[in-house]
Amino acid sequence: STTAEEIIDFNPDGIFLSNGPGDPSILHHQIKQIKRLITTDIPVFGICLGHQLLSWAVGGRTYKLEFGHHGGNHPVKNLKTGRVEITAQNHNYATDPDSLPSHVEVTHINLNDDTIEGIRLTDRPVFSIQYHPEASPGPHDSHYIFDEFLKLIEEVKG
Repeated sequence: STTAEEIIDFNPDGIFLSNGPGDPSILHHQIKQIKRLITTDIPVFGICLGHQLLSWAVGGRTYKLEFGHHGGNHPVKNLKTGRVEITAQNHNYATDPDSLPSHVEVTHINLNDDTIEGIRLTDRPVFSIQYHPEASPGPHDSHYIFDEFLKLIEEVKG
């Protein structure tokens, strides 16, 4: 597996933590690498498993949902804009809101069960979402999230 130092040595403009299967709590190597990556000023953006791993890397925890979120019609509220987005989801774990430290802001919530669907660090250029804005076919309400990542990269690059 690639180490954080190897990634940093590439001098990337941004780092994407991708989606994938499984229980994030057992992915110790990945969590350790993400902990290191988020100490830099390199923008980081995570989706699904990437979001869950970021939650662990900042000191949070995840838990297994009684009923996973699957399908293309989950309403998620963007807490910054108040806008409700219809999202595609495919996950069985969620971030425990009580486990997040004070420098982590919840940005999105699922309106069906109030689970966390997005977070951002208030002191670093780092954010993630639980749902799948890249899903196709599927809703396109949240494609803007990729533009937000590119904007963050441009801001950091100056």
